[in-house]
Amino acid sequence: MASRLSDGIYVRDTVQITAKLMVVGPFGVGKTTLIGAVSEIEPLRTEELMTQAGAVVDDLTGIQGKTTTTVALDFGRLTLADDLALYLFGTPGQQRFTQIWRDLARGAYGALVLADSRSLDQSFEALSLVEQYGLPYVVALNTFPDTPNYPEPELREALDLHPATPLIRCDARDRESAKTALVELVQYLFTRLQESS
Repeated sequence: MASRLSDGIYVRDTVQITAKLMVVGPFGVGKTTLIGAVSEIEPLRTEELMTQAGAVVDDLTGIQGKTTTTVALDFGRLTLADDLALYLFGTPGQQRFTQIWRDLARGAYGALVLADSRSLDQSFEALSLVEQYGLPYVVALNTFPDTPNYPEPELREALDLHPATPLIRCDARDRESAKTALVELVQYLFTRLQESS
């Protein structure tokens, strides 16, 4: 059993707090990639091959090489400290999966909203949903090879972000960058908790 514990399959005995967090955003923004990059366990993925029928409703602009899509959820776990483990739930990005998103949001403490500055308007639905459910959130701009470098004030205005909402950049493929984004979310949630106490 000890070897399985050291392999990261089970939650450490020292963990006292577990937190359910959402990873949300539009289709093709990198949610599955981010969870796969940081998860200490083999992530659960519900990806299916994209079909011609889906091509009618799934806009592949900027992500032409994408061949699969999440149809239910992604799940991973990250032990952030000896006493804190995060359960990460990634949502499908297409509007037709909104009901699944709503079900997954139950019991979540907050959300990391992944966005793509090449198509910020695609993030409005995810932002609307987290606000509708009252989930505190951090916006993380995922870095792509052709990502423009807009000034932060312009990005905040385009996304209509509250001044206190953190806006950061991350590379969903890079474990440390993705982990830093999640740490930012946890710190933001902790600060909000302290302020409301």
